[in-house]
Amino acid sequence: MSAPTTHLTELTVRGYEIDALGHVRHTVYLDYAEHARWESLRAAGLSAQTLLTDGVMPIMLETTISYRRELRYDDQVTVGCEFEWGHGKTARITQPLTRLEDGTVAAEVRSVSGLLNLATRKLVADPLDRLRTLATVPEILGL
Repeated sequence: MSAPTTHLTELTVRGYEIDALGHVRHTVYLDYAEHARWESLRAAGLSAQTLLTDGVMPIMLETTISYRRELRYDDQVTVGCEFEWGHGKTARITQPLTRLEDGTVAAEVRSVSGLLNLATRKLVADPLDRLRTLATVPEILGL
């Protein structure tokens, strides 16, 4: 298997994402991570419509956030998305959130994800093969 590839999504912290302390609300980090995962899938040629047409959809099974530094209004941020595929039904995803201004890692989101068969409501046995077949640029996902 090839070395993992990190896809980067850039965003700007918006005013409505700030809490009373002046930094990004805790749940917004999950939104940033979700957005970056979908951007990674889209860049690989796996739009939501492509996945739905094939009868599958990625699902999150576990998510952990490690907060390291504050993000504040108008900060420019990159959200990485690195997929680590094993031999089973799941993948691990590591997503550092980094301030562009100074390279500080503000947080890291780590997740376990699977690919749900929408007809059977069970995890796809070989998600690597299924996604590799559907993707137009599978190397973005480390496939």
